[in-house]
Amino acid sequence: MVDLKTLHSQYIDGIWREGKSSLQMENKNPYNGEILAIYQAANREDVDIAYQTAKRIQKDWEAVNPAVKREIFEKAVLVIEEKHESIAQIITKEIGGTRLKAEFEIGLVKNMLKEAATFPFRMEGKILPSVTDGKENRVYRVPVGVVGVISPFNFPFFLSMKSVAPALAAGNGVVLKPHEHTVITGGTMIAKIFEEAGLPKGLLNVVTTEISEIGDAFVEHPIPKSISFTGSTQVGRHIGSVAGKHLKEVHLELGGNSGLIVLDDADIDLAVSAAVFSRFTHQGQICMSANRIIIHEAVYDNFVEKYLAKVSELTCGDPSDEKTIIGPLINEKQVAATSKLIEAGIKEGAKPLIKGEIRGNIVEPVVFGNVTKEMEIAKEEIFAPVVSLIKASNDQEIIEIVNDTSYGLSGAVHTENIERGTQLAKQMETGMIHINDGTINDEPNVAFGGMKNSGVGRLNGEWSLDAFTTTKWISIQHNRKQFPYS
Repeated sequence: MVDLKTLHSQYIDGIWREGKSSLQMENKNPYNGEILAIYQAANREDVDIAYQTAKRIQKDWEAVNPAVKREIFEKAVLVIEEKHESIAQIITKEIGGTRLKAEFEIGLVKNMLKEAATFPFRMEGKILPSVTDGKENRVYRVPVGVVGVISPFNFPFFLSMKSVAPALAAGNGVVLKPHEHTVITGGTMIAKIFEEAGLPKGLLNVVTTEISEIGDAFVEHPIPKSISFTGSTQVGRHIGSVAGKHLKEVHLELGGNSGLIVLDDADIDLAVSAAVFSRFTHQGQICMSANRIIIHEAVYDNFVEKYLAKVSELTCGDPSDEKTIIGPLINEKQVAATSKLIEAGIKEGAKPLIKGEIRGNIVEPVVFGNVTKEMEIAKEEIFAPVVSLIKASNDQEIIEIVNDTSYGLSGAVHTENIERGTQLAKQMETGMIHINDGTINDEPNVAFGGMKNSGVGRLNGEWSLDAFTTTKWISIQHNRKQFPYS
């Protein structure tokens, strides 16, 4: 097991050290409150040094042979495989992730690194024709320079790596600011992996701090040309606004309120399994989680009976116990917000078909029936094991319900008629829809992103390559050109 105290809060210019702020940050186990480590936070000077370092090292990194770059990302996969058990335990201790969640997240990270390993050989350009005789147009794909990455607490290992690995592989320097509750899994552990894989020191820098210490300095700093943020819609709006003011490109993966649709011709057993996985994996703390299950009235009773039976079997408690399915929420603040939404649902007339207890940071499953699309629990993202069941009478009503939200990240449709499902999916105001599957899906080579308040831009595969590179036009006039006034 890696000693969490050895992964200091800052990794800047290839040096492990404490931050220069007077603020101390406590890293707590969300299940039992154990203090894992105490760190000194970064201040604005640390942020500046991190960006300056990344800029300096990036120029040399851009010129490194693509085969050498590829080897580093392949080595990073091997490092993860060698440290698999330690990484899984860190995910459990720092995030409260169950063993299932840890295995799932580690697998996603390895796939993302394997995809990123192809990027150095995909920095191709084009030669385009010209309207001018004797002229040649060359369009080169080049790194943007330095990328700032801000990651969340729910899937920090993966959601940090989702931007960090492609940005580095495309030839950029990176400064990463993980969430203050997951500084190791989302930050310093990633730096350690790349350090052991042979990444040049100073190319990837990790600063961990509170917003109260640095304000908007991470986004406003003049060096980063691109900011990649994953987190809440409220914070994403602010980051987008600040970045826009400074003419920086932003990629925002924000909140969700996903709907999983069960049509009257669905395989009910499959739909139940998909719906349980889509809501209760990692305690519902996933932006793609199915907050709402919209069920055709013809199969409503059958679905609900089987769904409740399956949910009742879910074990809650210590995430280090491999039998546990539902562990703790990340902190007391999330528990309080969840409790408030549960009470609001009851006041609005939703019927709690299952109403689990709240014990510390453990929130047991809550399943609401009699939910209408106007209720707060149907409109708001709930980052907890709380779900709304909504009855609908036809396809048109289903679309009206699923689209009646300000979010549009993920969704799913269950039906035996693939074309019917596809037509409904086309009408859903959602960036990603999965037929006869769960709402939680992410593949390293397929566009990932939302609509409406769920984000701006797309990542993964060629979309990440576009996100972290820019194009440069170089023209060559082979014939002597005649200019006016000459």
